[in-house]
Amino acid sequence: MNHSDLIIAIDKLVDIELSAMDSHRKMAPLERIKLLEEAHLNKPNARNAAVMMLLYPKNGATHLALIKRNSYPGVHSSQIAFPGGKVEKYDANLEQTALRETHEEIGVAPDFITVLRSFTTVYIPPSNYLVHPFLGVSTSDISFTLQEDEVAGIIETPLQMILDDSIVTTQSIETSYAKQMNIPAFQIYEHTVWGATAMMLSELKDMLKLVL
Repeated sequence: MNHSDLIIAIDKLVDIELSAMDSHRKMAPLERIKLLEEAHLNKPNARNAAVMMLLYPKNGATHLALIKRNSYPGVHSSQIAFPGGKVEKYDANLEQTALRETHEEIGVAPDFITVLRSFTTVYIPPSNYLVHPFLGVSTSDISFTLQEDEVAGIIETPLQMILDDSIVTTQSIETSYAKQMNIPAFQIYEHTVWGATAMMLSELKDMLKLVL
């Protein structure tokens, strides 16, 4: 399926009920599943952030933009993520946060992105953030300009790779809250995608499979 046909197909997602925790559980570390279920959207003191799951054409095929965060003293250092960040007081709404942060981090202006819908919010216990994902699409080729103090690199991921079940693995990693733990993850090229990003990616994958 070329990118133009995909854009037509995924318009159906606007009216479909999200898979939510059914998708998130697939990629959540066992130690966090109960916490996620109990805390889901019930954290009045949590900070809010928004991210963009951006689909765009490259060489005729649909790709998804992922970023590698820079190394820094923090719980999300060097992790693979979607472009996005915390809500600022001047943002009109969460969608605007996602668009603004995408522009700042990878240089794609809001005019190039059509936001189709929001996806299920994910709570991240180590950083106390509620992350609100949005699905956006671009119909034209785009170029990236990285915010070097935040983003170490961009991973242009073919959508067909995301839909391939063979990239789902279990890996042992060290986290901010456990020395070693086995976690479900997506293996995308040499990159391990786990945690909140993997949970959001799992819902995106499941929803896309309903319409493609």
